[in-house]
Amino acid sequence: MALLEPVSYENLMVFPVVSSSGYDTSAFLTLEDGLSNGEVTVREQGADAIYRNRDASHPVAQNYGGPSVNQLVLVNHSKRPLLLLAGELVSGGKQDRVIAKDRIVAPFSEPLPLNVFCVEHGRWSSGSQFNQAKTIVHPSVREQAAVKQKQGDVWAAVTGGSAVRARQSLPRRRVSSADLEATIQSEAPTQSYSKIYESRRVSTSVESVVSEIQRRFRKETSGLKGERVVGVVVAYGGEVAWSDIFASDELFNQYWSKLLRSYAVEAVARPTLREKASADDAREFLRRLNGREQTESEPGVYRWREVNEGGVVAD
Repeated sequence: MALLEPVSYENLMVFPVVSSSGYDTSAFLTLEDGLSNGEVTVREQGADAIYRNRDASHPVAQNYGGPSVNQLVLVNHSKRPLLLLAGELVSGGKQDRVIAKDRIVAPFSEPLPLNVFCVEHGRWSSGSQFNQAKTIVHPSVREQAAVKQKQGDVWAAVTGGSAVRARQSLPRRRVSSADLEATIQSEAPTQSYSKIYESRRVSTSVESVVSEIQRRFRKETSGLKGERVVGVVVAYGGEVAWSDIFASDELFNQYWSKLLRSYAVEAVARPTLREKASADDAREFLRRLNGREQTESEPGVYRWREVNEGGVVAD
């Protein structure tokens, strides 16, 4: 893998990660596609539900107890392995949730207890069936869910816009805490992530960043020969903060528009610092970690690996 020159606009820098090789990922099903075509179902914990695979075999009844803020039930009815990304938002049920960690769900799987975090603090009531996965929450929320795993911190990152604390000495944010509070009061009384960040007060700023980065990113990567974009490293001002790298350009392209919007949400909620991270900073962020390792696998389907070194996590 190699890094290209960064694409930058205001306080957001995106380093394209390219590779001359890749894996065949065409077999994988995304959560958005699975929910939209009915091959994946997500529901609250609760009464017994009967699930029958597409081949009409192995009906399964499961009851995991009553509804829970931090756990849903997912079934992959598809013949394809399902890819879940930490931070993908599913809307509906008693409240909107985000997936807690990256994982792959085997084809024709039995109902799976799915760890999630709530991103709609003010609602716990019957809603529509879970039917959307068109949003990936911004890095501050993903970090609190996937790494620190504290529900209170997730809510704070949703309503605060960023886990980076504002200081009087720093430049103002495009979208301030006051803007977010006003949006919650007028348009998102349940503190729904979607309603906050799709509101006119916030989305106007977000979309201007998305549009400009998208234009510059396309220009920077359009002339590649023998290499393909498989991911990005993301920096805000001089701080390298996040990366998303996939096994193929096909998978990257499926998620790119949602990921870019999530990076832009974070950018407008952070101080508009003009410092620039260097390519060396980005490479250091990608270096192989040597900390505590956890693994999870499904024979013949996938192997998931997470390494935690001093609070920095790679998986």
